[in-house]
Amino acid sequence: MDRLGLIDILVLVAYLASAILVGLVLSGKSKSLEAYLLGDRNLPWWAILGSIVATETSAATVLSVPGEGYGPTGMKFLQLALGYIVGRAAIVHFLLPLYFRGELQTAYEVLHVRFGGAMRQAASLLFLVARNVGDGLRLLLAAVVLEKLLGLSDEWQWMGMDAFVLSALVMGVVSTIYTFVGGMRSVIWNDCIQFAVYVLGGVLAMVVIAYNVSGGFGQIWQFAIEHDKLRMIALAPPEGDPRPWWVWLLAEPYTLWAGVIGGAVLTLGTHGTDHSMVQRYLSARSQADASRALLASGVVVFVQFAMFLFIGVSLACYFDQHSASGLKKDEVFAHFIVNEFPRNTGLIGLMLAAILASNLSSSLSASAAAVVHDFYLPACRRTTDPERLLWLTRWLTVVFGTVQIAIGIGARSLYERDTTVVTSALTVAGFAFGLLLGVFALGVFTRRAGQWDALVGAVAGFGLLVYLQFLSPASLKVAFPWFALIGAGTTFVVGFLASYVHPAHGAKT
Repeated sequence: MDRLGLIDILVLVAYLASAILVGLVLSGKSKSLEAYLLGDRNLPWWAILGSIVATETSAATVLSVPGEGYGPTGMKFLQLALGYIVGRAAIVHFLLPLYFRGELQTAYEVLHVRFGGAMRQAASLLFLVARNVGDGLRLLLAAVVLEKLLGLSDEWQWMGMDAFVLSALVMGVVSTIYTFVGGMRSVIWNDCIQFAVYVLGGVLAMVVIAYNVSGGFGQIWQFAIEHDKLRMIALAPPEGDPRPWWVWLLAEPYTLWAGVIGGAVLTLGTHGTDHSMVQRYLSARSQADASRALLASGVVVFVQFAMFLFIGVSLACYFDQHSASGLKKDEVFAHFIVNEFPRNTGLIGLMLAAILASNLSSSLSASAAAVVHDFYLPACRRTTDPERLLWLTRWLTVVFGTVQIAIGIGARSLYERDTTVVTSALTVAGFAFGLLLGVFALGVFTRRAGQWDALVGAVAGFGLLVYLQFLSPASLKVAFPWFALIGAGTTFVVGFLASYVHPAHGAKT
């Protein structure tokens, strides 16, 4: 613990305590189920903007994205962020109007109206698996970093738990507590605080890195130019690459084609069919406010990615002047914080708070809402007491908090692989939300396809993605930004063709 001074510890404890305090203060405003899950649909658009950005930001962004900037990717990661902006515009045009028709509680009620209950529940289950696995992976990375920052040895244990397990428990328990007591209002306002904390941490990190580089910002900029780290656009294979253009196009994740097309479709899935995002839109005062928050969030995320990528580029310059042997890309930023940030000034505590802030889960409330509205209430044959329903929803947040902690701890071996956690999390998102997007597309753009056609299409899309990710030959490598497009496209095409095989299973009316 010698790496954390008293001031650092106080900064960290103050942040964690403030998250719980916000939940306690807002608990009195969450006395009905709609207030608990949707903030009475009366939250300002700028708060929802902050929550959207914080929800898609995690330790994978704060630590893995600088790792991409540090490595050969450099600023080319921003091509993906361009696609995110395009995808948001499509959501505003095609999907938001569906969610603001009537008083929907979850995204998957739209599928019930169009296809029926089985499709709604299949989609909701897919969301639950994907979102909780993804957040468990983010918790994994944050726990690894917290373990390093605490400076505890591998042999250290407390009540039979090592530092990694204890770190995962602390982060998971804090996020579960403030969601349990304060509901969606607590989540959104805590998200806004988290956004401010990790942005401040990122700005201070750039200053500290530049201070430790001989030559400061000028040398960092010169280094970036000399090593071609400022190039953002990749339209064709680099000179000397022997691969055919189409092989390069499929295999490389950071190209303009994969970024804009794949990133747009991925965003259509993650922000258009993921209920942890849709829940935020439904908390807005109007569809116009939700649209404003969603569109502005694309620009904010682009700037945010640029900042964290530049931190990675700056670290590459720093470690060019100092040894960094044996470090994974995910570890370079944490290594710098541990070894170079000034002790007992509050800066290490602030950076640690920024990492924790970016990881405190925003999906617990959405997961509880999905279980209650997509599974529990449809199965009830009698009117459910509102107080009992609110009690059930609160305790479901505890269940999902426990699930995410277990996934984070259980996935520890994943960290040893030669990949960044951000790509692992985006791969999971591409699988699940690509399939969901294909199902939504069948519902929005066709009237022929019915419930079983959509299910057949989703199974076909899942099978193809499993083949491409795990079974295909090395010559047929497909980069993760294409997964959402392949999954959505296969689901839509197979589902539409299936409707001609047995047209009697047509659309629900």
